[in-house]
Amino acid sequence: MPSRRTALTLLAGTGAALALGATEAHAGTAASRPFGRYGSPARRLDRRTLYVDAYGRGDHTDVQSAVHAATGTGRTLVIAPGVYRATVFIGADHEGLTLIGASGDARDTVLVYDNAAGTPEPDGSGTLGTSGSASVTVRAAGFTARDLTFANDWLRSDNPEYTGTQAVAIKVQGDRSAFYGCRFLGHQDTLYADSLAVSAFARQYYRDCYVEGDVDFVFGRATAVFDHCHFRALTRTDLASAPYGYVFAPSTAGANPYGFLVLRSRITSTAPDAYYKLARPWVPSSDLTAHPMLTVRDSRLAPGIDARTPYATMSAGFPWQDQRFAEHRNAGPGARVTVPANRPQLSAAEARAHTPGRWLDARNPHLTSTWEMRAVDGGAACVVSPRRSRTRRSSGFRSSR
Repeated sequence: MPSRRTALTLLAGTGAALALGATEAHAGTAASRPFGRYGSPARRLDRRTLYVDAYGRGDHTDVQSAVHAATGTGRTLVIAPGVYRATVFIGADHEGLTLIGASGDARDTVLVYDNAAGTPEPDGSGTLGTSGSASVTVRAAGFTARDLTFANDWLRSDNPEYTGTQAVAIKVQGDRSAFYGCRFLGHQDTLYADSLAVSAFARQYYRDCYVEGDVDFVFGRATAVFDHCHFRALTRTDLASAPYGYVFAPSTAGANPYGFLVLRSRITSTAPDAYYKLARPWVPSSDLTAHPMLTVRDSRLAPGIDARTPYATMSAGFPWQDQRFAEHRNAGPGARVTVPANRPQLSAAEARAHTPGRWLDARNPHLTSTWEMRAVDGGAACVVSPRRSRTRRSSGFRSSR
């Protein structure tokens, strides 16, 4: 049975191996500057910035204690390279919190744990369930993460007796969440893009991110934009035939006009050709009025995606054909339209409404009015109004922190 460290290495490949070696590497060659260009406790960028380093060179040695200390709004945690093995919970009272991987390379800074839905509760009252399995949970609005890896390295092969094999790397529920250059590693249910309630239409933006897994590894009811992202469907040694799994499983609330939007991205796979479905709709028992929505446009789909039947039905009574699934101008072997009825396509006129600017527009009365969105060159721009003055532009967002 592989150790926890070995499991993470196997799960994430070379990238994780680099991350796991970061602790030793930075202890030697970068001991004097574990936080890179982001200052240090001795030369703090500002009083609202805290530093995390497992070797004690920061304000805290673990992420959760730093979160507890970062009271109020608009705080920043700069995290030195290393593997931080613990669950992390960021509550709604940490609005505007930013987490930054200090090296600028997400492979160097890993937040990881290994719970699954079937993991027993500590008090013996049952099991953790899907939400309880998350390595990191974010409920705060205005949350931002840069250059970090979020992982769950629980493995089916280590726990063949488990029936609850969902193992979430991160569950994101807050409105106005943004992730830049981050990695999300897991198997089943890797990235849970959710909201705090069925009536809360949480907006999330993922730019230049990498997500890997097998079953429903991007799922939830958030209004989420995935821009220039890479989705990697993994090979499974426990199954002998297709399908190995599904990339997306949206559970968009019926009243929400916007679900998942994937654009300028790519979907690759280490599995045999046509062993993965692009998506299946999730209509949870807690919201039988859900009307899942997914648009994939201007993206490249590898041969691992089943081009003939790219969609599947998860639950009887909720066929994928009744959901809001659509594509537009995709390329690659997995995007070939061989059976038109199985691949709903947007017209050029319809596609003009499927943009980040439309998905993230704060004029929706259900959304926070302090977040002003507008389309910029087919992307999105964000202006967070308030008190902090310094404005920076990054990856299509303009924000004050």
